Amino acid sequence: MMMGAIALVAALSVAATSPPSRAATTAAAADSYSMADFARVRKYDAHIHANNADPAFLRQARADGFELLSINVDYPDFPSLARQHEIALALAAEDPLHFHWATTFSMKGFGTPGWTERVEAGLARDVAKGALAVKIWKNVGLAEKDAKGRLIMLDDPRLAPVAEKIRALGVALIDHQGEPRNCWLPLDQMTTDNDREYFRHHPEYYMYLHPDMPGYEDLMAARDRFVAAHPKLRFVGAHLASLEYDVDRIAAFLDRFPDASVDMAARMSQVQYQSVRDREKVRNFFIRYQDRVLYGTDLTFAADADPAQFRREAHAVWRSDWRYLATGETQRVDMIHAEVPGLALPRAVVDKIYYTNARRVFAVSRPAD
Repeated sequence: MMMGAIALVAALSVAATSPPSRAATTAAAADSYSMADFARVRKYDAHIHANNADPAFLRQARADGFELLSINVDYPDFPSLARQHEIALALAAEDPLHFHWATTFSMKGFGTPGWTERVEAGLARDVAKGALAVKIWKNVGLAEKDAKGRLIMLDDPRLAPVAEKIRALGVALIDHQGEPRNCWLPLDQMTTDNDREYFRHHPEYYMYLHPDMPGYEDLMAARDRFVAAHPKLRFVGAHLASLEYDVDRIAAFLDRFPDASVDMAARMSQVQYQSVRDREKVRNFFIRYQDRVLYGTDLTFAADADPAQFRREAHAVWRSDWRYLATGETQRVDMIHAEVPGLALPRAVVDKIYYTNARRVFAVSRPAD
């Protein structure tokens, strides 16, 4: 699972270099923010996992100017869905202005009588309690099987009623489909150290070792068929829709599905890998699709984490990402072994990616039909 551990590793392995280049400084000064603006600008981390009831995550978010969207996930290494739900409700009650949450559902019993009705009723209850979105995880397409032992793909017609229920409830669907393309490559051909580290230690998710499983393009095609089949569903492709390796490919997805959005969670190093090679291309992508991209980290506050240490790590991740997206400063990114100049995106673009888009996409809005 490409989760918060990767983002935390990023925080520990990224350090700013000084001074920034003359060109970067000039670009940053023109119409962009500086590091001094970080805490004062409204921001929204649209993809985190608060799996610890301690308010440390929430306190750091307030200190750094963030709202949070904590996403419940049916992931074996996470607390139970019931415990994730309990934590989300407690933190949302403590600070509803800064803490928001997304619900999910279990695939257990999929295809058996009553499964659809139970899932739909559960989602309706959760939205009534404040859930702003519903998450479908990569277990759909990579792990879950039906009663006949067949792998369940996202475009399985038996998932369609659930998708339509989510649309009718007026909330977004966040989908994590597949894995980064690196997952299908040998370790020495991967583009980032965080992917090498993750898949080296999680062979169960390393698809290069499982040629019997669906290929990368198979999963992307299933996702695209699903989105096409539900054009009125507010769809968010988590982790840059698993197209992180190529901003042109992300652009093609967004062009094909004009109502879809993507979040950046746990994929910053893949974007940086591209911008080292063609900074203007990546910068222009964010400017062109400024209304379609949501800032997110995948930071995960584990149940056994030290609250003080986690606060330091979250703060470091947030500041590093801000340095890259919002300023023209250069920083060393060890995961790609490179000095990475910041994109110095215009302030209006940063405001959308960091805040306005998430507020719009995750607003509960009941459809008229």
